[in-house]
Amino acid sequence: MGKLYFIGAGPGDPELITVKGQRLIGEADVIIYAGSLVNPEILKYGKKGAEVYNSATMNLDEVLKVEIEALNAGKMVARVHTGDPAIYGAIQEQMDGLRAAGIKEDQFEVIPGVSSFLATAAALKQEYTLPSISQTVIITRMEGRTPVPPKEKLALLAAHQATMCIFLSVQAIDQVMATLKEGGYPGDTPVAIVARATWPDQRIFRGTIDTIAEILHQAGVVRQAMIVVGKVLDTDYELSKLYDSKFTTMFRKGTD
Repeated sequence: MGKLYFIGAGPGDPELITVKGQRLIGEADVIIYAGSLVNPEILKYGKKGAEVYNSATMNLDEVLKVEIEALNAGKMVARVHTGDPAIYGAIQEQMDGLRAAGIKEDQFEVIPGVSSFLATAAALKQEYTLPSISQTVIITRMEGRTPVPPKEKLALLAAHQATMCIFLSVQAIDQVMATLKEGGYPGDTPVAIVARATWPDQRIFRGTIDTIAEILHQAGVVRQAMIVVGKVLDTDYELSKLYDSKFTTMFRKGTD
């Protein structure tokens, strides 16, 4: 019986794939990877003789055909996605396609990976959830060819003024910033953008809602960049209760 693994390859640095993900790629008979985003260095983990397909040149039906034929032939398949496959990874349609073709539930599995929004936090050396500032992280994108549900419009989400991580939207940076301001973020709200987080050519840009678009235009960044918005990027905050000497937890008694 064949087995397919949807594997999160991480944000770019090939060492940020999980130990399990690397092992499974090394055991796979067939590797299908998202060549538009996954670092090709990941393929070096594959075994000699493995069949390799670049899904960037394929449509859904073509990907499913390779997956189903391999599974029916008793082969092991590594379907490698960028970051974590659960976030903008288009894996649901693949899993449903496998089910529709009669592939059993125990014949496919999802292996999580490090998402680019987390790699961005690491690059910025920034915590997204600071006490008294923000305890919420909104993961979203600007509406483009892929529509956004009406209640998830960027301006409506901006009203929360929580930490926001915006995927797949840097090409529309002017519109993104205008929409955030329309939704309630002040123009001086800090913004950080990390292009190609964890890749050798990673770049970091900082500004505000009013200034970041021009900074980005001058840099010529139009893809593969995460937009982070929120006061956590530049503000005073309360210290965590977790390590407060006065705070009692189930592991230690506080001084109060």
